[in-house]
Amino acid sequence: MHLEIVSPEATLFSGEVDSVTVPGINGEFEMLNNHAPIVSILKEGHVKVKGNNIQLKEEVENKFSKSDRGVWLAINSGTIEIKDNKIIVLAD
Repeated sequence: MHLEIVSPEATLFSGEVDSVTVPGINGEFEMLNNHAPIVSILKEGHVKVKGNNIQLKEEVENKFSKSDRGVWLAINSGTIEIKDNKIIVLAD
């Protein structure tokens, strides 16, 4: 599925991923391929991204943390929409 993470300053990530976990206002939840359409508000926490070939732009790489399981981005708040295997995270 395709993920875009957008902040007020720039597009932080755009690429194919295997899963995305976000801090929803009612708790953390994960989205996988063919997830049902959803729109949700996000609270402070981490957007966790897993995939085989995650490429970060050099100019935003310092905003992300990396592990052998993927990358994650700390956010203060935001919104998320998933539809037709495309996820858009608007993050503050």
